[in-house]
Amino acid sequence: MSSTLSDWFASSALSGANAAFVEELYERFLSDPESVPPEWRGYFRTLPAGAATREQPHGPVRAAFLARARAPRVGAGPATAGTETAAKQGAVSRMVQVYANRGHLVARIDPLGLMQRETPSVLGLDYFGLTPADLDEEFFTGSRSDAIPSRMKLRDIIAQLKFIYCDTIGAEFAHVSSTEERLWLQEQFQVSRLRHRFTPEERRNILWQLTAAEGLERYLHTKYVGQKRFSLEGGDSLIPMLDDLIQHGGGHGVEECVIGMAHRGRLNVLVNLLGKSPSDLFSEFEGHYDLQGLKGSGDVKYHKGFSADLRTPNGNVHVALAFNPSHLEVVDPVVEGSVRARQERRGDAGGERVLAVLIHGDAAFAGQGVVMETLQLSQARGFCTGGTVHLVINNQVGFTTSDPKDARSTLYCSDVAKIVEAPIFHVNGDDPEACVFVTRLALDYRMKFRKDVVIDLVCYRRHGHNEADEPAATQPSMYQTIRKHPTPRQIYADRLAGDGVLAAGDAARMVEAYRGGLDAGKPQARAALGLIGNKYTVDWSAHVAADPGEDTVTGVEASHLKELGSRLVQFPADFTLHPRVAKIYEERTRMLAGEAPLDWGAAETLAYATLVDQGYGVRITGQDSARGTFFHRHAVLHDQGSERIYTPLEHLVRAERFRVTDSVLSEEAVLGFEYGFATTSPDVLVIWEGQFGDFVNGAQVIIDQFISSGEAKWGRLCGMALLLPHGYEGQGPEHSSARLERFLQLCAEWNMQVCVPSTPAQMFHMLRRQMVRPLRKPLIVMTPKSLLRHRLAVSDLGELTQGHFRPLIDEIDALDAAAVRRVVFCSGKVYFDLLERRRADNLKDVAIVRLEQLYPFPAGDYEATLARYPNAHEIVWCQEEPQNQGAWYQIRHRLQDPLSTVDLLLYAGRPGAAAPATGIHELHVQQQQALVRTALTASAAEDTGRETTRLLAARHASDEQPKTIRKTS
Repeated sequence: MSSTLSDWFASSALSGANAAFVEELYERFLSDPESVPPEWRGYFRTLPAGAATREQPHGPVRAAFLARARAPRVGAGPATAGTETAAKQGAVSRMVQVYANRGHLVARIDPLGLMQRETPSVLGLDYFGLTPADLDEEFFTGSRSDAIPSRMKLRDIIAQLKFIYCDTIGAEFAHVSSTEERLWLQEQFQVSRLRHRFTPEERRNILWQLTAAEGLERYLHTKYVGQKRFSLEGGDSLIPMLDDLIQHGGGHGVEECVIGMAHRGRLNVLVNLLGKSPSDLFSEFEGHYDLQGLKGSGDVKYHKGFSADLRTPNGNVHVALAFNPSHLEVVDPVVEGSVRARQERRGDAGGERVLAVLIHGDAAFAGQGVVMETLQLSQARGFCTGGTVHLVINNQVGFTTSDPKDARSTLYCSDVAKIVEAPIFHVNGDDPEACVFVTRLALDYRMKFRKDVVIDLVCYRRHGHNEADEPAATQPSMYQTIRKHPTPRQIYADRLAGDGVLAAGDAARMVEAYRGGLDAGKPQARAALGLIGNKYTVDWSAHVAADPGEDTVTGVEASHLKELGSRLVQFPADFTLHPRVAKIYEERTRMLAGEAPLDWGAAETLAYATLVDQGYGVRITGQDSARGTFFHRHAVLHDQGSERIYTPLEHLVRAERFRVTDSVLSEEAVLGFEYGFATTSPDVLVIWEGQFGDFVNGAQVIIDQFISSGEAKWGRLCGMALLLPHGYEGQGPEHSSARLERFLQLCAEWNMQVCVPSTPAQMFHMLRRQMVRPLRKPLIVMTPKSLLRHRLAVSDLGELTQGHFRPLIDEIDALDAAAVRRVVFCSGKVYFDLLERRRADNLKDVAIVRLEQLYPFPAGDYEATLARYPNAHEIVWCQEEPQNQGAWYQIRHRLQDPLSTVDLLLYAGRPGAAAPATGIHELHVQQQQALVRTALTASAAEDTGRETTRLLAARHASDEQPKTIRKTS
């Protein structure tokens, strides 16, 4: 069959039983296209470009072969045997493909020999209708390379297939649907397996890397007995693999590489790849820290990151090892975000110069959901990084779980990667040359096709989960085998000595040389140059030295706002907007011209426009961010007559400065990605928006272990913003609360900002402040829902021209301060409920004050506000959330601090509840009305002497009797 058709059949749904019929039609098409039916003529013309001109009719060729096959041969049977021979040839051809697809099932990939590998029946001679008598018969191999003879004896074909597909490498790429990729993989793999040979110098370097990997672990094991280090021993081949990956990457033009990995082997990577000083590592083991100069909490040594420039024959490669918490795979999307930011900084749209490398554990790769989420980002437009090289350190045990029936539901730990059709190479960790070979092939694939690829490094863990653990208690058989098993370095040194590559004593001298370097405390990585930097290196000094208390003016001149605004409402003349969107843009045109009050969508868009105009970047992602969950933003316009889109903010200056992306339906991976992007690009306002605020629950690990604590643990600055729709409007338990209390609980050491803006102008100034002032701290924003269209929640264009974000907004009505007896403090939507109710009831002795920034708490503004009302001795905190949620318990002490002994601090809000909100709308309305009345008019009960004080709910005409709502001081 022609190569074009065979490729087509390999990826086509057509049955193979029809191959002869289609082949005949194709033969006729090649001779005379008009001789076949029109539908088939169209089909054949869709084959790869130029195929028809390259292909020639095979009929005459086959006729010639058939004549030769029928000709008498020495030792041949009667002419009727030709049919049998053709059938056997077909069987051999099928066998070749089955070995390519299924050979990995019997490959010798387990260095311990404990993995049960039963030979499937499809690899047996009888499955193909062949017998041992056929072993000495010659058959066509179907080879397209001179590395493999065109004809070979069957026994030689099988031996070659077993070496290629069933030795110490098991290759999986049958699941790759792209014919081009699959054929490239098969060709490169089988030809390279037969042809590739490492030079003596390369082999000695591999041994040196193994010597370094083993040497560091043994040195630490004897010098710091029992201390945790999460040893790499058993997976030593990781070090030569990473070394070769960087060196080979330099040859591909890679200039920067970001590595993410958990704790196992991290110390080895730090010292033997990146060049961290052993003396610095030893100081960490010995606990030598400058506690007086320590900022933040610091972190354990096997979580720390590092960066250095590594020398390659084709130029330096900057390599960064990302900081990582103990939550294993959670660093994966963080690395991808950092890589994407670096690519954009370099203009590397194709991912040619910046490479992501993720190192996984076998149990975590199979078990952690963030792995799947990150894989789903790999080809998504807003998140693609041009492919990632995944390296699984498969020590065949997850903590104490080693039986695959308990560890996963799939055959391999790497099977999850098949969701993106990533090629997978399983390799025996005791064969370092095979390990380096597949590393090169994997990188070649990634650089050619810009897609993910996986290497499953099958190895073992010489010690327990940590060095104080006793693994034999739960894996007795495995560890009896491990204790007798020679190390990868020993095995490879003996192999090189047997091949004459090493002279007597060379391996021992390598061991002594490495240990001598450790004794001297000198850097051991051969290629490491330290941190040199280049024109793409970011200077964070201004952000590190930023003053948290600095007041930043964020207003913009009215004329400039109008000029930008006029451009924000422009779109192509032949663009037809949806009628509802057209109406929004008509209204926005008047707003941006200063002819009508600004709503939230207009003010927010203006904030982005001014930042982009000043040279900052803006990146917004979320599950409905282009339009906005509540139909308010419409940053991307859709032509109703076509599939065209238009983004006005991309046309203000350079298009790449503004990006808004509707993300995949993931919280953890997308938020992690954006964190990684923000920690790499301080001049880009990175925003992740929850469709509803409570959706952020799915990314709690990112918040806990990166956003809230990354600076304290690792000194990593991050200026990203989270926009979380929050407010009680009767939408039920899961669409009301962004869990404000959880963020406030995490607040300390000036680690982030938590804001609840109540007007479009506040939103404008807050977003601009996040970039204009040099401080880079995470910004958590409780954003509005119903307020987006509230008649009172609007701003004049003039409010954007002067001033700054106000952490506290005092009373706006003209009350007599001396007559005020009660001051109600609140945040968010409930303010407007309180304001409307007070105005309706004409209350003159109650002031309402908005806390727009809950952390850092504006203590000075709070005290100054209290001083304005000398006769107010009832200070009320009012919130919509239940008492055990929201801000109350987190800010109560701050509200109490400046109060005198005659002042009462009172709580008005829903009582404590297990769920954030009721799902019954009538009950919601009743609760909301009650808490508003209580905050404004309820009187204090007698002092009980406890911290908890009760307010009697105000009487209402509809009430049958007074209600008592619990209040806490």
